[in-house]
Amino acid sequence: MSNTSLSFLRRAAALPAALALLALAACVDPTMSTSTAKQPLPKADENVYVASMDSGIAIPALPVEEIPATHRRQVVAYETDQPVGTIVINPATRLLYYVVGKDKAIRYGIAVGRAGFEWSGEAVVTEKKTWPTWTPPPEMIARDPAKYSKWADGQPGGPTNPLGARAIYLTSGGKDYGYRIHGTPDWKSIGRNASSGCIRMINQDVIDLYSRLKGGEKVIVLTASGEMPKGLYIPKPPAPKKVAPVIPPGAVPALVVLPPPSIATGAAPVIPVATAPAVAAPAAIEAPAATGAVVCATALVNGVCPPAAND
Repeated sequence: MSNTSLSFLRRAAALPAALALLALAACVDPTMSTSTAKQPLPKADENVYVASMDSGIAIPALPVEEIPATHRRQVVAYETDQPVGTIVINPATRLLYYVVGKDKAIRYGIAVGRAGFEWSGEAVVTEKKTWPTWTPPPEMIARDPAKYSKWADGQPGGPTNPLGARAIYLTSGGKDYGYRIHGTPDWKSIGRNASSGCIRMINQDVIDLYSRLKGGEKVIVLTASGEMPKGLYIPKPPAPKKVAPVIPPGAVPALVVLPPPSIATGAAPVIPVATAPAVAAPAAIEAPAATGAVVCATALVNGVCPPAAND
């Protein structure tokens, strides 16, 4: 067989494989393409908080010197028996560990739930979203309707959205309790107990973590004291605050005119002065001179005669 014939046969045999590869590439969701890529580990002393564009949205650079060194993204020695890919969250230190090898993890600074919102236990990564829409839960709207009611139908993703650039959705025992690992525009809250139970990350960090996850990873949230949880603990939502009604300045309650005093008792009812506005000088009818008493033409109001009506 000639060299020309052999070359043609080799090209023909390779054609189906090439076509299959193209077909597979056409089925890949481009928004998920980074989730399976092997991401490089951050280098020591590398500034990872630089400006970038993500899905057409600008992510500003952060002043790295204002981020505590302990809460900057970095690879650290981390003794654990958990498998690669496990996420361990320590609320006591406000740190998140993503296990990348034997006793080695990427450490990220986070913000966790403030007092009354701490939860602990195991969860699973079930969904991931880029620049997600944020919808405040009914309990949050009830606690502060002036602030959150405008987003009852959802706030679109963007630079001011509380969920930031990425959201990683968690379920425990197959149930969604509303907890997320997500970005935040409020990067100065990192290192504090500031959220309503979700795990906040700097936008650059949550993008990095998001890119390493494939879905189904185990998430362990330690107790508030940093110990391994013995089960799932979900705090009871606090009751909404009772807001006193606001009375506009100058507003006066409606005047109530009581019936004449009872003949049986002869006692005139008393109305607190604060419940009615001041009235004009009373119109009186002169009583006989022998008594010198003043008789009102109508019922007493606040202990004085009301003005006479104009006919």
